[in-house]
Amino acid sequence: MDNNRQIEQDSQPPPSLPASARLPINRCNLPAVILGSLTFQAHPVPLEIDGIRDFHDDLFATLDATPEQTDRAQGFMDYMTVHFLLEELEEAGLTPGRKRKSRVNANYLRMVRGWSFDSDGREGAVLKRWVESRFGLLARHHAGSLVDRHSDAYHQYLLQGTRGLYATNALEAQLDLLYTYCQCELAREHSDSTHITLYRGINRMDEHEVLETRVCGRHRVLLNNLNSFTSNRERADEFGDYILVAEIPLPKVFFYNRLLPGMLKGEDEYVVIGGAYEVCISTI
Repeated sequence: MDNNRQIEQDSQPPPSLPASARLPINRCNLPAVILGSLTFQAHPVPLEIDGIRDFHDDLFATLDATPEQTDRAQGFMDYMTVHFLLEELEEAGLTPGRKRKSRVNANYLRMVRGWSFDSDGREGAVLKRWVESRFGLLARHHAGSLVDRHSDAYHQYLLQGTRGLYATNALEAQLDLLYTYCQCELAREHSDSTHITLYRGINRMDEHEVLETRVCGRHRVLLNNLNSFTSNRERADEFGDYILVAEIPLPKVFFYNRLLPGMLKGEDEYVVIGGAYEVCISTI
C-alpha cells in the first residue's frame, strides 16, 4: 500500500505555482498557492482584499444603486478624490511650498497610465509591489529577470517601487479600491461568465517561464505577477510573431482601459494578475 501511494505521488505533476514565485501570506481571502494555481484558473472564485468592502460599504452601496456605467465611473472617481484628498494635498499632509509634481500626481490614475506607457518604469514597479503585498505573487520580471534576488535588476526594482510609494497619499489603498471597483464592473458586464478570452503578442516562447509543455500547442506557463493583455486579437498581432491565448478568470483582472474615462491609451487593454496559466500558442 505504501509503495503504491509513493508511486502515485511520484507520478503527480509538480506544484503549478512554484514556492519561489509566492509569499506565505497576503491580504486577500485566498493564499497565493491557491489563487496562483491552475486549479484557480479552471475554477475561479471571487477575490477580496481584506476589509475593503466593509470599510467602503457606503461607496459600493451607492454604486450598486446607480444603473448607468458612466455615472458609476464618475461617482467612483469623485469618491476617490474626496476620500483621499487628491485635490487638497496640504490637508493630506503635504508640506506647503514643497509640492513636487511627481508627488502631487502620484495617485491611482497616474499609476495605471504610467503602466500603459512603460510597465518596467517606476509606476510598473509600484503596481507589481502592490500585487506582491495583496495577492502574494512575486514579480518575475521588471526591466530584467527578478528570479535572482541578489541581482542588480531586483535591487533596482525594489528601489523604484519604494521611491514610487514614498510620500504618497495612501497609494496602495487607492489601488485596493480600484481593483475592487473593477471587479464590481466586471460582475455587471459579464454576469453569466467566469472567464474572458484575452490575447498577448510574443516573439518567443522563452519570454515566459514554461512549467509544462502539452499537446496541441498548449503550455502551462508562469506569468509575471502583472501582465498586459488585449481583448482584440488583431491588436495582439502588432506585438509579436506569436499569440498567447488565455482564458483569464475575471477575478484576475486588475483593471482595463474602458473602466474609467481616459484611463489607458491602449485599445482594449486588460491588466491581468499573474500566476500559473494554461495557454495556447498560435502563429499569426
